[in-house]
Amino acid sequence: MKIEIWSDVACPWCYIGKRRFEAALAEFPHADSVKVQWRSYQLDPSLPEHYDGTELEYLSSRKGLAPEQVRQMFSHVAQQAKGEGLNYKFDDVVVANSFTAHRLIHLAAAHSKQDLAKERLLSDHFEHGKDIGSKDYLTALGIELGIDAREVAELFTTDKYSNNVRHDFAEARTLGITGVPFFVIDRKYGLSGAQPTALFTKALEQAWQEAHPLIAVGSSAVGSSSGEACGPDGCSA
Repeated sequence: MKIEIWSDVACPWCYIGKRRFEAALAEFPHADSVKVQWRSYQLDPSLPEHYDGTELEYLSSRKGLAPEQVRQMFSHVAQQAKGEGLNYKFDDVVVANSFTAHRLIHLAAAHSKQDLAKERLLSDHFEHGKDIGSKDYLTALGIELGIDAREVAELFTTDKYSNNVRHDFAEARTLGITGVPFFVIDRKYGLSGAQPTALFTKALEQAWQEAHPLIAVGSSAVGSSSGEACGPDGCSA
């Protein structure tokens, strides 16, 4: 089973959704047969590499909301995050363009460290006030992940993995994805948003059953009559 997750490093609900999905996957009996792939998405591609202002100022100007409304939104999201063991600090968030961070995730995927890179970027952005658009930060993170410094440097001297990121954007448009997080299971099921863990569990179970239907050996489907059995009306003679 393959699960593709479109999300943005700068999306607070994406981290919450990641935690809820992980909780469902941890209890899924076939988790070892599930491949998870993080796909890139940007909520605001027009952001400069560095935004001169706070998260509150950015969202107020972008959404046209009063600062108090934004504060209320922060409080609600932070409370939901806390329920998943996350400690959001919106006052410390550094607003920055996430495009290069997405390229780093693709680079990490080439080293089988995609999920670790995604986790660190989300945590560092929302819990530790790191600048996800900073060359110094992204370079240090790449090296911490065990990626050769020369490969990390290519993110800033070439456009390596840029096409991969843009391809993810294009596929999101093709699939009609207009918000994140968005979870796609075997290209058959789509779940939008940071759904409750129970819904992720239900989706995993349903997708698995459809991909692995139970075939009764000895049934008429394989050219043999049914054997003796018991049912609601009794047992066969």
